Amino acid sequence: MRVALVCLGNICRSPTADVVLNAKLADAGLDDVVAESCGTGTWHLGEEMDARSAAVLTAAGYDPSRHRARHFDASWFDHDLILTMDRHNHSEVLAQLPTDRQDRVLMFRTFDPEVGAGAAVPDVPDPWYGGPQGFDTVLEIVERTCDGIVAHLTGPDGPDARRT
Repeated sequence: MRVALVCLGNICRSPTADVVLNAKLADAGLDDVVAESCGTGTWHLGEEMDARSAAVLTAAGYDPSRHRARHFDASWFDHDLILTMDRHNHSEVLAQLPTDRQDRVLMFRTFDPEVGAGAAVPDVPDPWYGGPQGFDTVLEIVERTCDGIVAHLTGPDGPDARRT
């Protein structure tokens, strides 16, 4: 299974989610699930993660060093699950995807346990223009949401259930 995590520039939110989700997948023994990140914009292609995001991840015990910014394009259409960080990214991804593949696109925080059932799914706030606290907030959101994703993948309705 392949999971795409999509934000705008692919240097803050989606790479943070990529690093955290891959760590949590490994901890859960989900070796057959791969998470990757990309952005809908092209201005940071090939760049490392934003230094502020990388510092927050490193302080929390994660390794952000492998990240290089990539662009969402047709090569991402075959991912099994595409999780977008905000409504703008969501609409941009849906506009590019063939209609028969749009059901695999969800807002990232669909799996956030703090979002109530039936509530509108909120964006992951973009920390780019704010202070350092914004990067801490993004990590908090990402960690608990990644826990929700792992629970979904290992639960009765996850991909392993379809194999039986």
